[in-house]
Amino acid sequence: MTIARPDPGPDFGAVRPVPRTPSGLFPSGPPTRPTYREPHPVTGGGVAAGGGAAAGWLLLFGLLGTDVASYAWWTVIAGLLAWVTALVLVRYGDRGVATGVAIVTAGGWSIAAAVVAVRWATSGDWPLW
Repeated sequence: MTIARPDPGPDFGAVRPVPRTPSGLFPSGPPTRPTYREPHPVTGGGVAAGGGAAAGWLLLFGLLGTDVASYAWWTVIAGLLAWVTALVLVRYGDRGVATGVAIVTAGGWSIAAAVVAVRWATSGDWPLW
C-alpha cells in the first residue's frame, strides 16, 4: 500500500539571495581596497620608554645647575637636544618614543619656567641674566 504524501512546498533549506546590498557597517567580506599599515605604530610601551629616557636626560642636565639660572639654562639646552632627537625619531624611527620624549620635555620646560617665575616673584629680580 502506498501512502500519498503532501507536497512540501518551497525548499526551506535553500539559500536565498540577500534582498538588498549591506550598508558596509558590518562588512561581510574582505575589503575592496588594500589596507595600509603604519610601519612604526605608536604604542604605550614606546611612549613610556621615550618619556622615561627624556626624564632621565632632563634630570642629568638639571643636576648640572648650581643655581636657578644655570638650572634653567641647562634644562633649555637639554630640551632642545631632546626635541631634535624626537624630530629624528619621528622621521626615521619610532613615533611612540618621539611622542614620549616631546611630552616629557614640554613638562620639564614647564617645571623650569615655574621655578624661574617663583624665584622672580619672591626676589623681584629676573634670575636668568
